[in-house]
Amino acid sequence: MKVRICRKEAKESKFWLRLVDTENNEILETERKKLIQESHELMLIFGSILKNLTK
Repeated sequence: MKVRICRKEAKESKFWLRLVDTENNEILETERKKLIQESHELMLIFGSILKNLTK
């Protein structure tokens, strides 16, 4: 159950990061994109764990 919550939190973080306005600041935009990618990777990891647990 905790893995499912972690996946949901990563998904929610990705959603909110997409809404962040960086005011065309390149440094902030780069950091935001890195965090979105990291949250996506975490979603995939937790999704894979959930898939293997249900087998």
